[in-house]
Formats: sequence, C-alpha cells, structure tokens
Amino acid sequence: MTKAGLEGVVAASSSICKVNGIEGRLIYQGYDIHDLAEHSNFEEVVYLLWFGRLPVESELETLKKELGANRAIPEEVIEMMKGFPREAAPMEVLRTVTSMLSMYDPDANNNDRDANIRKATRLTGQLPTIVAYWDCIRNGRDVVPPKPEHSTAASFLYLLHAGKEPDEVSVRSLDIALILHAEHGFNASTFAARVAAGTETDMHSAVTAAIGTLKGPLHGGANQEVIKMLLEIGELAKVDDYVAKVFADRRKIMGFGHRVYKTEDPRAFHLKKMSEALGERVGESKWYNMSTRIEELVMKEKKLNANVDFYSASVYYMLGIPQDLFTPIFAISRMSGWAAHVLEQNANNRLIRPTSDYIGKMDLKYTPMAERGAAAAC
Repeated sequence: MTKAGLEGVVAASSSICKVNGIEGRLIYQGYDIHDLAEHSNFEEVVYLLWFGRLPVESELETLKKELGANRAIPEEVIEMMKGFPREAAPMEVLRTVTSMLSMYDPDANNNDRDANIRKATRLTGQLPTIVAYWDCIRNGRDVVPPKPEHSTAASFLYLLHAGKEPDEVSVRSLDIALILHAEHGFNASTFAARVAAGTETDMHSAVTAAIGTLKGPLHGGANQEVIKMLLEIGELAKVDDYVAKVFADRRKIMGFGHRVYKTEDPRAFHLKKMSEALGERVGESKWYNMSTRIEELVMKEKKLNANVDFYSASVYYMLGIPQDLFTPIFAISRMSGWAAHVLEQNANNRLIRPTSDYIGKMDLKYTPMAERGAAAAC
C-alpha cells in the first residue's frame, strides 16, 4: 500500500530526535526542547546532536574554539561571491558556496567519522558567514573577518551588520531560535541528506542536497511568507478584515498547521514569548499583537495551531534581519541536525533505495517511425 509523501512510513531507526505530534513534544537525544531552550545554548546542542550527550565544560570549550577558528571562508570563494548576480537569492548562494567549499576542505576525500566531524565543524562555522557576507556583498557593504571568540549567534549578527557588535538580548534571542530549529527528525531536507549520505558521498554533497531541499517553499520558506503578510496588513485594526477575506477566498495563511504536530508546536511556544519580549524592548509590539490576533482567528475558524515559522517571522524581523535571510537562518541552525544524521547514516549504512508502485502501461510493442501516425503522439 502506497502512502502519498511517505506519510507515516518508517524509513529507518534513529536516536537523534523524537517528534511526538500527539503530545506536542520535541526531544533531542533524550532532552526535551523546553529544557534546552530555557537552559542550553546552540553550541551545546550541536555537541549533543553529534555525540549523543551533553558535553562537560572542557568539551564544550573545545567545540566553541573549533567553531570560532573555522568561521572564515577562503578569499577565493569571497571573490567568486562578489561576481555573483546581485539578484541571486540567498538560498541559491548558500547552496552554491557550500558545494564550492568542498574543493577547499583538507578532508574532502576522507569520509571516516573523525573527518566528517571536522567537516561538519567547518560547515557549521562557515554557513553563518556565507549568509552574512552575501547580504553585505549584494548591498555594497564591506565584509569583515569573523571573531573567533563569538558564539554562532553573535558571529552571524556581527558579520551581518559589518562589524557592529550585537547586544546580549539579540544574541540570546537568535541563540534560542537556533536551538529550536536545529533538528526535527526525518523532515524533507534531513531525509535528503541521509539519502545522499547513503551513497557514501561526502559531507558537503549531503549538505548541499539538504540546502536545495530546504529552499522549497513547502519546507523552509513559510516564515518569509508570514512577515510579508504582516507587513501587508500593516496594523492591528486591519487584521480581522484581512483574515476574513483570506478565508472567503479559500487561501492559506502561512505558519499554521503541521504535518506531524496535532497540538501546539513546542517551538512556537518559545518563539511567541521571544516575539513579545523583543516587541516590548524595541517599542514596537504591533507585530506580536497582530500575530496573536491572527492566531486567535485561525484557531477559531480552522482549529489550526501556529507552527515554528509563524512567530519566528516577527522575531527575525525585529532583530533587523532581511526577510529573504529567514530561510538561510533555518539552514544555519539545521546544519547541526543534518550533520548528526549524516554521521548516523554512515555508522550503519545501507543504500536508501525504496520501490515505487508502477501505474503505467504494460506490454506495448515498438512501432517503426514510418508506421507512427499523428494520433500516436496524442
């Protein structure tokens, strides 16, 4: 029996992540996402996903130093980026540069676990740099070298704003967002990475496949559509009429519902709190107020919960992040999860090769060209 989109089909066993859609729980290597969002940091979560346990202090400091030391990208790659069309979408640039970096990686032709951890460390450090540099390049700002002492969140904001040190509240807000987006089981991009890894290709190829998959609007682009909607509405007083018209036109409001969660998305809980806090901090709570009103109306009419994309849109917007960088930030975070799954796939690999249910014709006979009439082409 076939399942459209492989819904409900178990493709493999994994110890990395548990998504409980009925209870609305998200578990990373045994730890509840609420616990991690409240107490952890992104670098610690990276270690947890890759090694299956929380690090001791020395292990965490080592990982932080290695990430900091590997944020720079080769000058040759930066020069090539400067030659890209300025209208190139950030996800296109991220996909292309990630693939290019394999040619500059000293472990490019080594596929053992230690080499893949080194490659994963480099890519986790480099992806934020790529995204920030592209925004600088396309807008005519100088790129500045990354500071190795920065956290991942701090480095991205520092590079994005061409050397302006970010404040602690912004850094912590983005850090929590990175934790929340780091891993989510066999989602489309992660499964694409595992399929690629199953062929025993290299880490960069698997991550490039994942980025290409995340680029699709049904996977990674919903939060960008949410902020477009909020900006289009403009103010709280216009929300009800806007939503009513969307419902009347039978259109979809992005950021609601989920393929797995049948109750509240646990990630949305934290992003909603962050949206409220950031709005109060910058003195512009209308984005949060508009979002909560939309959430009320959608729940009343459609019985759908907000997902991770809905409140992340206003969070990123209030952090001063351009709209078309929202999905690349998803990739910056999910890089940690992709790498964890590549490592797990390699550890007990079997080529992923499902079958299909053939529904085409059978037993047709070859007809010579001279005997084919126009009707044969119809």
